[in-house]
Order: sequence, then structure tokens, then C-alpha cells
Amino acid sequence: MEDWSRRQLIDRQQPSHRIPVMFQRWLHLLFLHWSFAPELVQMTLPQGLQVDTFRGQAWIGIVPFFMRGVRPGGIFSVPGISNFLELNLRTYVRDEYGRAGIWFYSLDANQPLAVCIARAIFALPYQFAKMRARISAGEIDYRSQRFGSRNSLHYRYRPSEKLGEAPFGSLEFFLVERYRLFARRGNKLLNGRVHHSPYQLRKVTVLEADPELFAMDGFKTPAGPPVHAIYSERVDVSIYSMEPLERETRVASMILRPAEP
Repeated sequence: MEDWSRRQLIDRQQPSHRIPVMFQRWLHLLFLHWSFAPELVQMTLPQGLQVDTFRGQAWIGIVPFFMRGVRPGGIFSVPGISNFLELNLRTYVRDEYGRAGIWFYSLDANQPLAVCIARAIFALPYQFAKMRARISAGEIDYRSQRFGSRNSLHYRYRPSEKLGEAPFGSLEFFLVERYRLFARRGNKLLNGRVHHSPYQLRKVTVLEADPELFAMDGFKTPAGPPVHAIYSERVDVSIYSMEPLERETRVASMILRPAEP
């Protein structure tokens, strides 16, 4: 097994001696990805993070999905607050200890309280947006307009054949099997963990895939369609608190240190 796959498998394990601070259910996830030259993506990352690559290419993804049952630990979900939509633009990185994770350029959501909480507690770049989604005859029609933007984004997709878990070492495994995220508060880099069962993937027919989210976050809009698209119907997720990057240094170094002869 390649080293990068092994590291991602390590992070897939439930964090020991830690209690989740939040629970969420993610539904109807569409993963759209474009490939980029690594040096271009590296220029957009904070100090302390290195662009992660698959076969020499960096990847940036647009992911629209449904949030359901969002609640802090020990509190029941409230439909008017706990259920909303989210759309994110993200890339894939490693920290200075080689741990794989996600760097978010933006996360749009149509629940103002969720946006405020995520900004304050998780230091993530959430944005207020007007969003709606409809499911009809097996097709998902998803629209989003960030506050202050004239652009209305449109994603329309139809899931099909079941594929199961992403095979070890595959591009799908590289893109979706990520259980660590990074954020920045001031000059300090933070990392957080999530835990869920492996994504059960499905093929997907993408009928609309608006790339204008790239331009909204400071990138040049890709000229062509996404290089890769995949879908997952549902995962139940445990969310853990953000911590300073150095917090897990000893544990990570013990796990990843080569065995002595």
C-alpha cells in the first residue's frame, strides 16, 4: 500500500480519547473536480500546508450537498436550524507532518446561525447564501446565490450505478477519503477531525455543473467541464473540535515513524 493511502486510512479511524462536539448527516453529495498545476494551487495556501497531488496533479473540487440533523453533542436537532444546504470549494493538502486533509476556500450555506457558529468555532470561511434544492424523479436540482454576488450557481445531477467504497490507491480514494481539515485563525494554523463510515459511491450523470464558484473565490474559471465526478447518497458524521496543529505531533510521529530494524 502506498504511503499516502496508509496515512488516509489512519485518519479514517475514530479519534481515540476525544468526544465529538457536533453531529451531522450529509446527503446527496456531488463531488466535481478539476485538475491544476500544483504550483498554482500552492500559491493559494497558507504557510505550513503543502499541496497534495495525485499522479502529479493538484485537484480543486466543488461539492454541493444537503446538511441534515446538525446538532451539538447532547442536544436534539431542530428542523428550522439543523437542516440546510452547503456548497464548498476545496483542495487537498498535507501539513508539515505529512497528514492529509482538506483546505476550504469557501463554504456557502443558507442557515445564518450555522454560518456564524462555523466561523466563530471552527474558523472556517463560511459565506451567507440564498439556496434551494429539489429532488424529482431521481434528479437533484441545486441552486445557490452568495449574498452580495450577482452569480446564481446551478448544479443538476442524476446518480446511477452503485460502486461501493473507493478502491485503495484510486483517484476516488485520494479525493473523498479525507477525515482531517485545516483552517487558519489569525496567524495560527488549526486542524480538525471528522469521522464517518467510508463513502458509498455511485456513478453520476452531471447535467449542470456551474464553475463560477472558482471566480467568486479568486480563481480563473475553468474553461472545460469537470475532469471527475462522483456521488454519495449519505454519511452520518461526528465532528471534533479544532486544535492547534502541533497538538497531535507526538501521536502522528509515533504512528508514521518507520519501524526500526
